[in-house]
Amino acid sequence: MQHVERSARIPAPREAVFAFLSDLDHLADWQSGVVSARRTSPGPIDVGATAHLVRELMGQRIEAPLTVTVHEPPARLVIDSETGGVRATATLDLAAAPGTGDETDLTFAMEIRGSLVTRFLEGIVANAAGADIEASLARVRARFAEAGHADVA
Repeated sequence: MQHVERSARIPAPREAVFAFLSDLDHLADWQSGVVSARRTSPGPIDVGATAHLVRELMGQRIEAPLTVTVHEPPARLVIDSETGGVRATATLDLAAAPGTGDETDLTFAMEIRGSLVTRFLEGIVANAAGADIEASLARVRARFAEAGHADVA
């Protein structure tokens, strides 16, 4: 298993940031490498909600199902995906930034696990994921900075 984690301060309250990040239809708006995403389950976002994702990773187009496995507004969202024998778990942890009242400390972590056959891919995928996570956090930060703390979801 490989673990990759990055953090950023987002210039908006965590309720607004969580609402934006947890909207599975808008993953392509903030997550680097995502070409498209669409919900495949009805109803509100909660544990068990699903989506279909298309992403570019290391020059390859990859399609993958996503499932929300933890949904704790406005503090935590965990999404699992598996394709080609590689399982990825994305965890988004949000905390009110100390002393600011209207900013969020966002931690975005990925765990990558290969099967016996695909374990050799873990490091390669983790290296690509690190750059994607950094770019994703920059997109979220820019989106809220441009919105001037408004709800952008």
